[in-house]
Amino acid sequence: MFNGWMESLLAGIQTVNQILTAGIAITAFSLFLYALSFNLRDRVARSFAIILLGVVVVFTTEALQSKDLSNIWIDSLLRLQWIGIVFLPAAYLHLSDALLVTAGRPSRGRRRIAVRLTYLFSAIFLFLLATGHLLGPLIPDGKPAPHLQRTLWTEVFTLYYIVTMVWAWINFARAYGRMLTRSGRRRMFYLMAGATAPALGSYPYMLYGFSVAAEHPYLFWTAATLINLLVGGLVVVMAYAVAFFGVSWPDRVVKSRLVKWIMRGPVTASVALGMMTVVRRGGALLGAEYNAFVPLSVVAVVLLLEHAITLTAPLWERWLFFGRDRAELTLLQNIEERLLTRGDLQQFLESVLAAVRDHMQSPSAFIAALDGNELSLIVMAGNRNLIEQESLSDALQVAEQHEDKQGRREFIWGNFWILPIRQRKRGDMDPDEMPAILGLLGVARRSEQALDADQRDALWLLAERAGLALEDRQLQRQLFRSLEDLQPKVDILQRLRAVSRYDSRVNLLTEELPPESDLANWVKDALTHYWGGPKLTKSPLIKLQVVQELADEYEGNSANALRALLRKAVDQVKPEGERRFTSEWILFNILEMKFIEGRKVREVASRLAMSEADLYRKQRVAVETVARAILEMESEKQLLRYEEVV
Repeated sequence: MFNGWMESLLAGIQTVNQILTAGIAITAFSLFLYALSFNLRDRVARSFAIILLGVVVVFTTEALQSKDLSNIWIDSLLRLQWIGIVFLPAAYLHLSDALLVTAGRPSRGRRRIAVRLTYLFSAIFLFLLATGHLLGPLIPDGKPAPHLQRTLWTEVFTLYYIVTMVWAWINFARAYGRMLTRSGRRRMFYLMAGATAPALGSYPYMLYGFSVAAEHPYLFWTAATLINLLVGGLVVVMAYAVAFFGVSWPDRVVKSRLVKWIMRGPVTASVALGMMTVVRRGGALLGAEYNAFVPLSVVAVVLLLEHAITLTAPLWERWLFFGRDRAELTLLQNIEERLLTRGDLQQFLESVLAAVRDHMQSPSAFIAALDGNELSLIVMAGNRNLIEQESLSDALQVAEQHEDKQGRREFIWGNFWILPIRQRKRGDMDPDEMPAILGLLGVARRSEQALDADQRDALWLLAERAGLALEDRQLQRQLFRSLEDLQPKVDILQRLRAVSRYDSRVNLLTEELPPESDLANWVKDALTHYWGGPKLTKSPLIKLQVVQELADEYEGNSANALRALLRKAVDQVKPEGERRFTSEWILFNILEMKFIEGRKVREVASRLAMSEADLYRKQRVAVETVARAILEMESEKQLLRYEEVV
């Protein structure tokens, strides 16, 4: 009876070990995908991805092994498992070299050659594995589990494995010693602790064939289970440390994104797999090899965990990662969730016009918004011919003449009632001061139709609703302009902050990027003299790094370099496909015809079938687009300059 109890205990330990092995394989594969998705451009992340791939191979093949498989399948899985083990030493040395480079100790050639040689040695051992020299035939009844017979080359590989791992750890220590920032030293410590995971994970498979493992199966499987439990946590710790390399996001974004990735991927999949295994084996003990509770339990676990993660994510994200900036970040989150897009405002204004037409039984209605000194049609409902026959600018002039301190004075303009939409009065405004006009609400009327009191009150109430939307539209456009001006500077600051995480010796002094508003004026002047003139040859744009580097390609001629930069930026505005005269091509056509081809304004407006006023408005948008493209190119050049330092 005692022997039976001990066998049951051993079987239970092996079951837990199998669940942990599958969980590690899932976690490693998920983190491998994370590395591929977010920071694969970084050398540290690339070498770490190779390590993760090796872990995936080792633990996936181990999880697939079962007593029910034939000896041929077990033999194949064990040999596939050793593919991952064979390349772990080279990947570790590769990672240690990348960390030294990041820490400000670039290779003088020797470390790079050493890394390539270790990959070559691993490839040689892989060849020996394929030819049957690295490992011998399968021992199906081996203790503590079926394994491949050890050979002389297995001992050589073990020595190679230990020497390379020790070398890699010496490099880890050197990189840790070169870290001058607190965050760099802390994350390097996490990485060094997590780096023990793959080495520990391959430990049980290195022991197969030794007498100690065969003589003490309980000790072996208990140690293997504890090691797998430790490996699962350490792989996550290592992934956490590597996640900060090669990305310019703030720390809170990296942490939040990684935690959500792990919770939705490895945690959910591992718990579901563990539940499936327990339910299936529990059913087998009760005499039912398969029962309906297996898929039901998996589906229930996945749905419940995903639901719990979705509900609790904002809470733990706010408390764990926001820190002292909690109020500011919460405000930004609320803005993101409550911000009305252009489509949202359009939809709201369309509903206002629908209510206006329904209440007044009007054939047509419109809302026009004031952008600067120009009035543009935002929403039109009903018969468009009624409004296209009139001039909105005339209506605006009439509205400005019909001022009323109460703000409620409509007037007749052609076949329309016009209601000026004004800003709401603020507390700091002078009582006699008239709020600025935001736009106009126009409602088509039948001849000699008069407004009664109820209709007038309802119409003005709807006009006030439209005013809220137009005021919000105006504020959001100012916000977006500010964000567009701020984005390039924030981007380069974040990237400089990222490269200085691990080496405070990085020079953080950077040439200030010009404001986008100034840049747009410089771009317009340079485009005006695109084929020659003082606004091109003496443009402040010539001082940009991107222009200075292009000048080398044009024999030091800065004017030609600036012209090439402008041409490149204009081409970025160009849509894909053949050139057309449609709405999506309008910005490019204006730039091409007005500045590159040098045509007159009247000719361009006629060719594009628009008024000159509309042409100037679209031209301003096109020039701002070119300015943003140049600003992004300049930001990239400045970033590359500082990344080359490390």
